[in-house]
Amino acid sequence: MKVNIEKNRHVYWNPYFGGFLLGILILATFYITGRGLGASGAFKSTVVTVVDDIAPTHAENNAYYEKFIKKDDTPMNTWLVFESLGILIGGFLSGALSGRLKLFVQHSPKITSKRRLIFALLGGAFFGFGAQLARGCTSGAGLSGMAVLSTGGFITVLTIFGSGYLFAYFFRKNWI
Repeated sequence: MKVNIEKNRHVYWNPYFGGFLLGILILATFYITGRGLGASGAFKSTVVTVVDDIAPTHAENNAYYEKFIKKDDTPMNTWLVFESLGILIGGFLSGALSGRLKLFVQHSPKITSKRRLIFALLGGAFFGFGAQLARGCTSGAGLSGMAVLSTGGFITVLTIFGSGYLFAYFFRKNWI
């Protein structure tokens, strides 16, 4: 019996090493800023800034937006915005340097690109709504919570993975 082993042309980092680096980054973030990591605050700051620029009267009269608008300061002047920009730029550079920078929609042969994009948009919208409802995203609530040994952090991560497994059961026919 002849086994054909195709050489993997993409070399990825060991996921355990990536997790170790993420842990070091979270601890460094706590040490430097006094807070953990998070990304949903950057999206919120961007939305508030756009609404304030397009419809300033609406933003000032809205109880949610007005909390973030200050006369001499922009909501974009937060380290979370720069963290998220760094993630985008770093991901772009990583893809470019490794030769994996392509524009395509990755999906199973069982679904179309359009259906995949619709599912991704719905999932992103639910994630964003949940992040605002929970007053933080998974990285803020789960990873940073676990870094300080918070019970809520561990419950958050267990809930995230548990719901991921539950929903994977119902949506697996789109991928397998």
